[in-house]
Amino acid sequence: MEEPLRATTISCDLHLTTLTKQTVFYEPDFEILTSDGLRIPVHAAILGSASPVLENIIEGPPKQRRSEKVIPILGVPSGAVSSFVGFLYTSRCTEEQIGKYSIHLLALSHVYLVPRLKQRCTKGLSGRLTIENVVDVLQLARLCDAPDLSLKCMKFIASRFKAVEKTEGWKFMQDHDPWLELQILQFMDEAELRRKRSRRHREEQSLYLQLSEAMECLEHICTEGCTSVGPYDMEPTKCRGPCSKFGTCQGLQLLIRHFGTCKRRVSGGCLRCKRTWQLLRLHSLMCEQSDSCRVPLCRQFKLRAQVEKKSDDTRWRLLVRKVVSARTISSLSLHKRKRMEESQRTMSDHGMRNFKL
Repeated sequence: MEEPLRATTISCDLHLTTLTKQTVFYEPDFEILTSDGLRIPVHAAILGSASPVLENIIEGPPKQRRSEKVIPILGVPSGAVSSFVGFLYTSRCTEEQIGKYSIHLLALSHVYLVPRLKQRCTKGLSGRLTIENVVDVLQLARLCDAPDLSLKCMKFIASRFKAVEKTEGWKFMQDHDPWLELQILQFMDEAELRRKRSRRHREEQSLYLQLSEAMECLEHICTEGCTSVGPYDMEPTKCRGPCSKFGTCQGLQLLIRHFGTCKRRVSGGCLRCKRTWQLLRLHSLMCEQSDSCRVPLCRQFKLRAQVEKKSDDTRWRLLVRKVVSARTISSLSLHKRKRMEESQRTMSDHGMRNFKL
């Protein structure tokens, strides 16, 4: 008779009595055989309830069932098998076991369909990626159908590609899995394209926000007045001082003063006058109260647009939609930021009131 398994064989403590309060466990009725000949006594009921694959092996047809009640788990270290069995009993795995056997446990959890262990290994490997092992982990993640881990590896490689391509793992992959190499390079190209699109989108949004602010300042100058330019019926000495957006207002005031005195104008090819003309036209397209609007040429632009249908009207309407959209998004984000600041301030005040020396 073989010597019974010692307590040190399975590193994690098997608290079998916590699995059910009504079951009295009988003697182990199966054994798991590892590559180096270690035999781990196990209970078929526990293994079957934790893994559907092991359940099919244990309860297979009589013709396929082994006469000897042994389940071989080969190709991985005995310590990894012991940790795997321990997880089947307790649903727990220590950080030490994950650090030492995470690759083997991921393979076992995939083969024997143990999703909780697979999730644990995926998380553990994600935090242990290095330049030397990332290619191997990526290949394993693809074989074990772990998309989250695979994406982590792809991003890791893309961010450290110069160092990764010098490793033995990368060279081995080039020789034996060129299709994976192509996928990695395509992922890097797509990531770069996404970064460029995101950068271009941010630049466009910034431009639309500047135009939106310019429209607000234009209405402010023509309605209330600013430092040097104001409505025709307001005396210059009574114009208001610098406003909260004086940087934009100052630039608009300079354009308006130039527009009023320039002799070349738009027809003469003056770029500053052309820019002012475009801002006035944009305002007329965005203005909803042309009858009472005090911005110069607003009503004239609207009447002219009704009579003349130019080929560039579609582009102007698209610009208006984007400027309005950028203004709305900026307003919503500003309100959200203010609410968060007020909430944090309220919580801080509440905490200070409850604090006792």
